[in-house]
Amino acid sequence: MDKTVMITGASKGLGKALAFAFADAGYCLSICARGENELMEVRDALVESGANVIAVAADASKLEEVERWAAVTEHAYGKIDVLINNASYLGPSPIPFLLDYSQHQFREVMRVNAEGPFLVTKRVLPGMIRRKKGSIINVTSEAGATGYAGWGVYGISKFALEGMTETLADELRGSGICVNMVDPGEMDTAMHEKAVPECDYPLTPPEDVTSVFLHLAESNETGRRVEAQRFREDD
Repeated sequence: MDKTVMITGASKGLGKALAFAFADAGYCLSICARGENELMEVRDALVESGANVIAVAADASKLEEVERWAAVTEHAYGKIDVLINNASYLGPSPIPFLLDYSQHQFREVMRVNAEGPFLVTKRVLPGMIRRKKGSIINVTSEAGATGYAGWGVYGISKFALEGMTETLADELRGSGICVNMVDPGEMDTAMHEKAVPECDYPLTPPEDVTSVFLHLAESNETGRRVEAQRFREDD
C-alpha cells in the first residue's frame, strides 16, 4: 500500500495505538507529539516492527511547527492521504467547574483542542483538494455531544471540534475528501486517569478502537460521527 497517514499526539494512548494499527495495515506514517523522548521511543518501536515512519517533535497547535511537520512529510512521501487529529489537552486536573477556570486555562484548552486541528487540517487540505482524494478523522468525545458538569472546557472544545468537522464535511461534499469524527469512548489512558482519578469501572484499551479509524480511512463515508463502541457491536 502506498498511502500516508499523519497522526497528532502519537506518543501515547490512542495516538500510539493508531500508529501501530496503521503501520500493520501497510501505511507510511508521519507522527508528531510534543514530548520528544516518548515520541522517539514509539518511532523506534515502529521501525523495529518494519514500519516506514517519520517522527517530528511538534506542537500541532502552533502554526510554524505544523508547517515544519507537514513539509517534512510531503518531502518524504510526496502526499498525505489521511490525517488523524488526535492530540488533545485536558487542562487543569481535577477538572474544575467553568467558573473556576482562568482566562488563560480556557484559552489554552481551546487552542490545543479546536485551533490545533483547524491549523493542521488547513495545512494538508490543499494537497488533498488537488488530488481530489483524502480522509480527515477528528477524535471527539461524549463530552462534545452533551454538555454536563465535570468535563469543563475540554467538553466545550470538543463541541467546537464537532462543529468544525460537520462544517468541513458539508463544504467538501463531492470533492472526494471525507471528513469524519470518532468518539472512542472512555479508554484506559493517562488522560482519562487525570480526568477521572478514582475511576472504579473497566475501561477500553486504545488498541480495541483502532478498527473504526481504519474503516473510515478506506471508506467513502463523510460527515459521520461514529461511536467506537457501537461500531464494534455492529461489526
